[in-house]
Amino acid sequence: MPRFAANLSLMFTEVPFLERFEAAARAGFRSVEFQFPYAWPAPEIRRRLDANGLDLAMFNLPPGDWDAGERGLAVFPGRCGEFRAALGLGLQYADLLQVRLLHVMAGVPGVHDDRDAARRTYLDNLREAAAMAATRGITLLIEPLNRRDNPGYFLHGCDQAAAVIADAGVDNLRLQFDFYHTQISEGDLATRLEQHFAIIGHVQVAGVPGRHEPDEGEVNYPWLFRLLDAWGYAGQVGCEYRPRGNTVDGLGWLRGVSRLGE
Repeated sequence: MPRFAANLSLMFTEVPFLERFEAAARAGFRSVEFQFPYAWPAPEIRRRLDANGLDLAMFNLPPGDWDAGERGLAVFPGRCGEFRAALGLGLQYADLLQVRLLHVMAGVPGVHDDRDAARRTYLDNLREAAAMAATRGITLLIEPLNRRDNPGYFLHGCDQAAAVIADAGVDNLRLQFDFYHTQISEGDLATRLEQHFAIIGHVQVAGVPGRHEPDEGEVNYPWLFRLLDAWGYAGQVGCEYRPRGNTVDGLGWLRGVSRLGE
């Protein structure tokens, strides 16, 4: 079965962020991921990773003003300087944290924004970011997000993401395939997984519809995990879900289906 990484932005929230590394290791994880590390010094995060024997799977570039509803800067023609600054900060953290996957959030264009101009800007920014990331051995990820949770998000389907990757024409840009978002937006998970398998760089899971542990709801995860194995998926599976209660109490679903992060 796949190797699983605990997402420390959503899991182990019973303790402060910097204490979640130890909590994840005590629960058996050998790998973690998180959404945004920028509120904490990178050397301190590195120390927590090392002290607990943890690998870091991935994290996101700065998204802009999250509290104001921003979900990325890459699609805005008038904000390329802000995108470059966010990219620079993300790469600084990536260097110190020794991560090899970075998610570039697209953004939420305004209803009157020019969609063609947004896409052109998105491609230009992705190409520039990919060139800078390549010198560090980093692969960039783009992820379709469902519009129920993220109204207006630019990238909302796997076919759309695949077209962006093809048009960007760079070797280190891949699809972040989140079963939760894909099920809500499109469904037909196994077919979409197979169709886009060659460009997938990272996978994430959560139960649908509640975004809790992947042991309830409408998705047959054990079967999908077997497909990942059968098709030779070599990456990790990020557990980006909100536990129904205490994080450790909800980890029973992992028994018999994972190697955690070994």
